[in-house]
Amino acid sequence: MITAGIPVVALLGRPNVGKSALFNRVVGGNTAIVSDEAGTTRDRHFARAEWGGRAFWLVDTGGVADDPQHPMDVEIRRQVEQAVVEADLLLFVVDTKTGVHPSDANVAEMLRTSGKPWLLVANKVDDPRSADFYEFYSLGAGDPIPVSANNGKGSGDLLDALVERLPVVESTADNGLRVAVVGRPNVGKSSFVNRLLGEDRLVVSDIAGTTRDAIDTPMRYHGREIVFIDTAGLRRQSRVEEGIEFYSALRTRRAIERADICLLLVEPTEGEIQNQDLKIAALAWEAGRGLIIVVNKWDLAEKDDKAAARFEKKAREKAPYLNFVPFLFTSAKTGLRVTRVLDLIVAVDEERQKRIATAEVNERLGELLARLQPPQAAGREVKLNYATQVQTAPPMIAVFGNHPELVEEHYVRYLHNGFREAWGFTGNPLRVVMRRKAG
Repeated sequence: MITAGIPVVALLGRPNVGKSALFNRVVGGNTAIVSDEAGTTRDRHFARAEWGGRAFWLVDTGGVADDPQHPMDVEIRRQVEQAVVEADLLLFVVDTKTGVHPSDANVAEMLRTSGKPWLLVANKVDDPRSADFYEFYSLGAGDPIPVSANNGKGSGDLLDALVERLPVVESTADNGLRVAVVGRPNVGKSSFVNRLLGEDRLVVSDIAGTTRDAIDTPMRYHGREIVFIDTAGLRRQSRVEEGIEFYSALRTRRAIERADICLLLVEPTEGEIQNQDLKIAALAWEAGRGLIIVVNKWDLAEKDDKAAARFEKKAREKAPYLNFVPFLFTSAKTGLRVTRVLDLIVAVDEERQKRIATAEVNERLGELLARLQPPQAAGREVKLNYATQVQTAPPMIAVFGNHPELVEEHYVRYLHNGFREAWGFTGNPLRVVMRRKAG
């Protein structure tokens, strides 16, 4: 189940009736992918919304189709059924432009079987005075609530009705630790999250790029909420097509931005980390996020006792900052070491939140200065007077001196490595900034 204390509302209906557009209207942004191509939304998609002082989780689902011969349609229907199980209230969305469709009756039957309360939402009603949406009474699903997801008409009335039907649940606020699962397409991100959760929460397919949206999936570990953000794979920009793939890549970057920690899943099939993997790692690192490298499908790799060490060594030779990043070699298929990532996530977060006393920082600065003074500029004496940690998550240390602009980059790296040696900050970027001493 999703976060305790917040009711769950699921949108469902046949393909292309405007569920994602309505989702975006309610949550207040282009959170779900919207396209004229039927079947664009494939996974359950979570977002928190609020209306009239009531918070709720809104779940966008894939369109329920009736083709038992199409594997993806069967998989989407299974995901929708799971969303119905988790929901406290269902929004049955229909399309007034096309009228009642045979698939609508099948969705209505699914709702009746669930035993859950629902509201019938007649979408694409730009003008309720002239629209004919009354034919939907034939579904036996109650009074249609006319809305236009595109222009917002009727959305307030819908939300008023929604809030009236929400169950009263005692709220237990928990911000949660947000972990983005990132990587190239088809490296097993969804399979990895599913293995962690112990259920098939995300659509898994051999088709590369099955996951297009960023999917938020909460779980609890040792009394703490961790929210996994499973993302569409980032491809090289030259291979990203217009439309859906472009927005998926953009959304992955946004997922990195709103995460605390990123799990970068890579494949070991070529014996070393790929350049595209490193580009994704750099996105997370430069954004100030914690980072863990998960080498998935390790069961398929040709390896000996030193294969993991060689893989790490090659990666760190390509990107020296990976010296500060933990590696985990796993298999989502067999479960090999998958659950160890939870302890790693907690450990990296502890390092992320670590705060060093100013006295300790100054003592360490003194040791580093005694070992190596900063290079002097022609005609100017460069002095570093003191230092203090000015930020956590990610950690940042400010070093104060008389001419911060004259401190050369290689010496800043020297200080950085010296602070790392003392306190680790494992899995997190450490920023060292030079500041001018006051007075």
